[in-house]
Amino acid sequence: MPSPRVLKLADQIKGIVATMLERRVKDPRLGFVTVTDVRLTGDSREATVFYTVLGGDADHAGTAAALQSATGLIRSQVGKQLGLRFTPMLAFVPDVVPESARQLDDALAAAREVDARVAQVAVGASYAGDADPYKHPDDEDEDAEDDAEPVDEDEQERDPAR
Repeated sequence: MPSPRVLKLADQIKGIVATMLERRVKDPRLGFVTVTDVRLTGDSREATVFYTVLGGDADHAGTAAALQSATGLIRSQVGKQLGLRFTPMLAFVPDVVPESARQLDDALAAAREVDARVAQVAVGASYAGDADPYKHPDDEDEDAEDDAEPVDEDEQERDPAR
């Protein structure tokens, strides 16, 4: 668990980077970028900046190139505004959470579709055996009575022990 100081620095870096991308970086390759998270190492020497881009693959590639070329400018501004002895190295990494969420949504939609088809097939179906094939405690009492040997009345009169 990171220290509260590291978490606070990460939040400040996130704000500085977002402001820089909005106001100072004028690269035409830069798409509609959202800084989603910043993670700092324990010694605050390296910061990983996670971002998402709205658009297609060309927008993603252009934004990655623009961020790579603007890393020095952004890092120097982070150092000036934070006043740290060592300015952390910045690494920009595309955030995979939206893509993972999209894949999960697709998998859930496919599961719902299969469930709907199974429900349609089951509408007119009936059980192959009993509706409830499991034994219950009351059933065991009935089975015990059924398993007893039938007693012949004539034999019972001859053999009263039976």
